[in-house]
Amino acid sequence: MYDFMFRNALIVDGSGGEPYRANVAVFGDRIAFIGREGITRARSVVDASSLVVAPGFIDIHAHSDLQVLRDRDMKAKLHQGILTDVSGNCGIGTFPNSGEALHLAAEDVLGTWDDWSWKGYGEYRDRLMAGGLGINEAFLVSHSALRFAVLGPEAGREASEAEIGRMCSLLDDLLSEGAWGFSSGLYYSPCLFASDHELESLLAVVKRHGRIFAVHHRCEGDDAIASLGEVLELAERTGVRLEVSHLKAIGRKNQDKVPRMLSMLEKARDRGIDVKADQYPYSYGSTSLFSLLPPHILGLSRFEQRLALSLESEREELRDEIMHPGSWDSVYEMVGPDEIRVIHLESHPECNGMSLSEIGKEKGKAPLYALFDLLSEETGLAVMSDVTQSEESLRMIMAHPLVSFGTDALFSSPMPHPRTKHAAVEYLSRYVLKEHVLTLPEAIRKMTGENADRMGFSNRGYIREGYAADIVAFDPEALSVDGDDNRGLEVVMVAGKPCLMNGSWRYPRSGAVL
Repeated sequence: MYDFMFRNALIVDGSGGEPYRANVAVFGDRIAFIGREGITRARSVVDASSLVVAPGFIDIHAHSDLQVLRDRDMKAKLHQGILTDVSGNCGIGTFPNSGEALHLAAEDVLGTWDDWSWKGYGEYRDRLMAGGLGINEAFLVSHSALRFAVLGPEAGREASEAEIGRMCSLLDDLLSEGAWGFSSGLYYSPCLFASDHELESLLAVVKRHGRIFAVHHRCEGDDAIASLGEVLELAERTGVRLEVSHLKAIGRKNQDKVPRMLSMLEKARDRGIDVKADQYPYSYGSTSLFSLLPPHILGLSRFEQRLALSLESEREELRDEIMHPGSWDSVYEMVGPDEIRVIHLESHPECNGMSLSEIGKEKGKAPLYALFDLLSEETGLAVMSDVTQSEESLRMIMAHPLVSFGTDALFSSPMPHPRTKHAAVEYLSRYVLKEHVLTLPEAIRKMTGENADRMGFSNRGYIREGYAADIVAFDPEALSVDGDDNRGLEVVMVAGKPCLMNGSWRYPRSGAVL
C-alpha cells in the first residue's frame, strides 16, 4: 500500500515538457509510481483533478544560512512551495567561522545569531541536522568567510601569495566536506579587494572539484557590461561552471544594457563557457544601507566607518565619490534618493519605511547628508530597498532560456522584502499565469529541474519514479499573493511528509542538508 496518492493530477514534471494527466503515488520519501492505472490503494488520497502537481521549488539564490537556526521550520520558504535552498551566496556565509569580524560583516544580509559555536562546514552541518530542518539546504563556501579566516580584521586588502594559498587549502577542505560550490560578492567588502590572481587560484580549486561558482559581479549599473565581461573571462580562463547572481541592470539610464548582457551570455555559451544566471521576480531589491558607501569606506571596520562619516572634512569627499563614482557601482547616484527606502534601521526606527528624500526633508538636510548622519550613528542592522530596474527589463531577463529562478531572500530585517515570503507565488501567479511571460512548463522548469541540474542534485527537481517526494500541488485558478498570505497551495510535501494538507500546516522537519 502506498502512503499517498495524487489522483488524476495535471503533472508539470520539471522538464519543460507538456503537462499530462496521471496518478502519482508516494511511498516513504520517494515517488513510487506515476501512471493512469495500477494504483489501487493508498493510506491518503488527494483528488488532484483541479490541481497542478509539480516538483518542490528550488531557490538557487538564497541567504538562509542563519534563518535555518532561527526558524528551523523555514515557514517563509515552505509557505511558497520552496523546498530546497542554495545558501551562502554573494560571498556571504557562515563557515569557516573565524569570529566577530565575519559576524558583523554578514549581519545586514544574514541577520544576527548569538551562538556561532561551529568552526568548519562539518560542525555547522551537524548543528543544523541535530535540530531538524523544515526544507532541504545546500551550501556554498563564501569568499568573505575565507578572507576573514585567513586575513582576519585586515580582510579589506589584497592578499599575499601565502594567504591565497591558505584560502585555497581551506576551500579545498570545505568542498571535500560536501559544500556545493563557491560564491563571491565582488560588489561587497571584503571580496571586492581580491586580486585576479586570488580569484583565479580559488576558481582552480572549484574547477578541480567540479563545483559551481556563483557571483554577484562587481558592477550592475553603469559598468555592468565590463563587470559581466570580467566574470565571463574568469570562467573562460579557469573552465569553472559560472552562475551569475540576480542578473539585472541598475538605474533608468542603464536599462538599454540588458539586451547586450543577455547576448554576452549567449556568445559565452557558444564559446564553450558553462554560464547561466538567476533572477528574482521584482523590479526592486534589498541590501545593506552601508553598501551605498564607496569601496574604501566599506573596507573599514564599522567603528571606522562611523568615524569617517561623522567628520565634516570627510563628507565632502565622500559626496563627490558617490556622485562621481568612477569604476564602482554608486547605487545612490544611479537610482536616486526618491527610490531608496529604509526597511530597517536599528538605531533610528522612526525612519523605517521612509525614502532618503523624505528623511532629508524631515531633517532639513540634503538626502545624502541625512544618510551620512544615520550611518554615522548606526550600530546595528541597516537594511534598504531600492528600485533597480524597469518591468520591461525584468520580463526580458525572465523569458531568457539561460536564466532561472531564485529569491535572493534576506531574513535580517523585521520588515523583509516581499521576495522573502512571496517570490515563488509572485513569479507563477503574476508573470506566468496572468501575464504569460513564460509558459507554465517553462516556468516550473526554471524553478525545479533546471536548478537541480545546475547544482548537480541527483534524484531531485522532477516528478519521476524513484525521485525524492518533494512535491507541490497548487490550484492555478486560485494561486495568488493576498496581503501577507499565499493562496492556492493545496499540498506541500517534503521527503514524502506532508507539510500542508487539507488546509492545515504542519512541520515534520523532514528536510536535510544535501
